[in-house]
Amino acid sequence: MLPTLGIALAVVMAVLLIACANVGNLLLVRSLARQQEMTIRVSIGAGRLRLVRQLMTEGIILSAIAAIGGLFVARWLRDAIALLTPPRGGVLLRLPGALDWRVFALSGGVCIAATMLFGLVPAILTTRVDLAGALRAEGGGVVGSHGRSWVRSTLVLIQMSLSFVLLVGAGLLIQTLQAVRHANPGFTTDGVLTTTIDLFTAGYDTQRAKNFQTELVDRLQTRAGIDSAALSRYTPFSYRTYPSAPIAVDGYDAPKDQQPTAEYNEISPAFLATMGIPVLSGREFTRADDETALPVAIVDQTTASQFFRGADPVGRRIQVRGKWLQIVGVARTAKYRNLLETPRPFLYVPLRQSFSPIVALHIRTSQGPAALAPMLVREIHALDPNVAPSEVITMREQVERTTAPQRIGVTILVVFATLALGLAAVGLYGVMAATVSQSTRELALRIALGADTADLLRLVMSRSVLLTAVGIAVGLAVALQVTRLLGYLLYNVSPRDPLAFGFAFVVIALASLVASLVPAWRATRTDPLLAMRG
Repeated sequence: MLPTLGIALAVVMAVLLIACANVGNLLLVRSLARQQEMTIRVSIGAGRLRLVRQLMTEGIILSAIAAIGGLFVARWLRDAIALLTPPRGGVLLRLPGALDWRVFALSGGVCIAATMLFGLVPAILTTRVDLAGALRAEGGGVVGSHGRSWVRSTLVLIQMSLSFVLLVGAGLLIQTLQAVRHANPGFTTDGVLTTTIDLFTAGYDTQRAKNFQTELVDRLQTRAGIDSAALSRYTPFSYRTYPSAPIAVDGYDAPKDQQPTAEYNEISPAFLATMGIPVLSGREFTRADDETALPVAIVDQTTASQFFRGADPVGRRIQVRGKWLQIVGVARTAKYRNLLETPRPFLYVPLRQSFSPIVALHIRTSQGPAALAPMLVREIHALDPNVAPSEVITMREQVERTTAPQRIGVTILVVFATLALGLAAVGLYGVMAATVSQSTRELALRIALGADTADLLRLVMSRSVLLTAVGIAVGLAVALQVTRLLGYLLYNVSPRDPLAFGFAFVVIALASLVASLVPAWRATRTDPLLAMRG
């Protein structure tokens, strides 16, 4: 969760930069309308530093208003983010922390920094007044337009490039989420219901707990709709850490600088069948594999291939925690923590030979598993009303919970990438509209010299295409470096996936086209006579 929040913070900072660049552009455009005001103020004795202070104060007021509004939105979003994580035990996740003085201090600091970063340049350009030039240019040109033009273009490039990076990240995580949802965990998630039973807290001693567990499984296996029932010490994908132990394999000489280890789970008979994990060789555990019998184990394919070099390990021995176990079966490799994990050596030992009063109960049914949840609770209470099972959940829901980091990442990136794209489109629209407004005399001359609508559209759109192309090029260079940081969140998707980059290119290009159409169309409606008189 913490790395996901780190990426969320980076995305928020990127959108903040885009928003600040957009506001900076709007302030530059607004400075055109205030040029006459600044000229009058300077002519009556106002100093440039005083004008800059006035404009910066206005910028801080705007930032403060935005920060106050943002705090109200943050209070609502704080609980909304929790909805992206499945509830546990029917209880929604509640994010720690509160909107205290630290949040207000951070918001105030961001306001000041944003104002200084993106408000200072517009303020300086606005106060750069040439009195004589301004009077001559009244109604004709724009004083300082060249300075403002390159600044506005630079701000748009920042917005375009950051939007491209966010769109690429969103594309990568969307593909990852789809791949994860279709990944094979190595066991069947459909038709399996699971819960945890804690007999230790209920005050059971060892023998009484063993009898309870055995009787519960026997009762469930006789109920209509239940195909099989089994127990295990740990539930796959339950966020619990599986025990790991050093191992020694009979006939395998490990390198001197390595100590082989394996994780393991303690299971009852029929666990592998209940979970849909095939036994590829040998047998599954039986009730005869108890504390009085020969210690046995079942290894998975990864263990077999790594330590037995393709030979059948059934009948061989493996040592776990100093105790030799005879291998009686080989099971297909499965995943135990999440769908992104790399297979590692894993083995199963009989629960009857390593007893635990806290176990997970699993049942397989050909009916809807969720519908059997009330019956499962009734059967447990029929044996002892004081034993309360924990959350009853299907294995599909259990697996879905582990995709929360990808789901949160996708949601955050898609929302903020869409917001960033909208801001970038508005910024490009503002630049193109200002460019057309400043170029009315040029457009009038071109029309007078015979330019038609297509010529004017090409002229204006070429400027938009140039800005977009440079923004995409910069964004491409940045994205190629930044997307590598998403590697731990990606699954079966390359950080340089061409589909994600192509998606970002198409979306940016279409947004730029839409943002430029209205200013380009206005350019074609220029009246030469009115423009020349103005």
